[in-house]
Amino acid sequence: MSNTLSSKSWLSPARIIFAVLSVSLVAAGVFTFWPRASAPTRDYWPTNGWETASPESRGFDSAKLAIAINTMKTNGTAIHSLTIVRHGTIFLDAYFYPYDGTTLHDVASVTKSITTTLIGIAADKGLLDLDAPMISFFPERTIANLDEWKKQITVRHLVTMSSGLDCYRTSEGEPTLQQMKASDDWVQFTLDLKPIHQPGTVWDYCSPGSHMLSAILTQATGMSTLEFAQENLFDPLGIEEVYWPADATGFNHGWGDLAMYPRDMAKVGYLWLNNGMWEGQQIISRKWVENAVKPRLVADNGEAYGYGWWVNLDEIFAYMASGRGGQEIQVVPAFDVVIVKTGAGFDPSQVDQFIEASVGDVESGAPALPENVEGQALLQEAIAGVAQAPETEPVPPLPDIAREISGKRFVGEPNTLLEYIALTFDEPNQMQFELKVAYEPEPRLDMAGLDGLYRDSVNGRIVKARAEWVDEQTFIIEYNEGPGLDLMFLWMRFEEDQVRLEIAGQNWVGTMEQ
Repeated sequence: MSNTLSSKSWLSPARIIFAVLSVSLVAAGVFTFWPRASAPTRDYWPTNGWETASPESRGFDSAKLAIAINTMKTNGTAIHSLTIVRHGTIFLDAYFYPYDGTTLHDVASVTKSITTTLIGIAADKGLLDLDAPMISFFPERTIANLDEWKKQITVRHLVTMSSGLDCYRTSEGEPTLQQMKASDDWVQFTLDLKPIHQPGTVWDYCSPGSHMLSAILTQATGMSTLEFAQENLFDPLGIEEVYWPADATGFNHGWGDLAMYPRDMAKVGYLWLNNGMWEGQQIISRKWVENAVKPRLVADNGEAYGYGWWVNLDEIFAYMASGRGGQEIQVVPAFDVVIVKTGAGFDPSQVDQFIEASVGDVESGAPALPENVEGQALLQEAIAGVAQAPETEPVPPLPDIAREISGKRFVGEPNTLLEYIALTFDEPNQMQFELKVAYEPEPRLDMAGLDGLYRDSVNGRIVKARAEWVDEQTFIIEYNEGPGLDLMFLWMRFEEDQVRLEIAGQNWVGTMEQ
């Protein structure tokens, strides 16, 4: 699974909506330019759950938001959720089928911003030094290409994507990340990469470098990244459940694959909005927050990058954690706003234009709009409508081959990416399938609907799947991982005791295990 950058434009809620809202805020005398002096005083904290408010009380028109939500569905916008917090309360929380907010969502490279946040917490506690050399955390390892540049690489270089290692991405993905994942030891692979730039001089998007941060955090604290996060970040914020896989040597993926609920993503944004403070406790120091959202380097896409956060350079100060597919946590301090989006690969401008249109009449400078009971009813109807699953489809009788192969394991040749696959047909409208990926310690056990609807994974993975028999010998599974980050189609052709499988143009042959 690759983790290329999502397409970002600061012509987004941080630029469009709040450029409009600034008219009313200036009129009201509360507009604040970057940097913000202090966070507002809070009457409550969402540790045990978010309070909600009407859109009108936050300056938005419910009826226009209803139109926006319905239009996104009609246009087929591949968004999964949209959550907006203003003045500490949620006024919009919408979920789009097949995602309904009751399961975790892969946040992709938003993970990088979580990882660097944890590095900041550890630094605040004196458990590691940002200027400590990368290699100093692994004294027992023999490291290839150990020249003067590599000796100069520090934790600070890793959090700013300026390590100088030969690590790169393309418009199609991240070859270096895929090479790391194909290796036996991901940390050793990254340590062995050759430096091609002096550290601190060139920005290069490097997911293996972010994974190195997870390993460094574990080496420095004696805890896994997940354990450290639970004790020092998630638990204080009331985040009770996440999914964060680890590599074969036990290091949680530092670059991606963390899965969270959108409302918990909003809590992370809210922590940052409040300068690291939560219920009177400084979870992460204000100094770290301020330093992390200062532009450190300009990325290859022309945008500024801090300590794992993207920073807006325009007149409205905002910053964002971003992952491919539309995963975002946006923080706009001047307007006391956090915006969270998840999706399956959409152009942010497709969503932003709809939200922009829902901003109320700001010319009057009023901080809120008159309540609109009818508009709020329309909005709730729209939110319920986009979350609704379609009607189930009739399930045709299973072909004879389905009964013959049910529960049987098809094993591939040695050293192939997929070790085996097994399908089980023992329910009328759904089936179970098991995949063993070579570099993963445990097999994937998933369900697929045969009635046109998605089913969730049964072993914690963030997967939704549905399937159908195309003909008497051909079976296809729509495999939606993330959900939405990796949409794959598994085409299987059964012939005697073999199955020929094609995934994304790659062919695999498995023989039935006797």
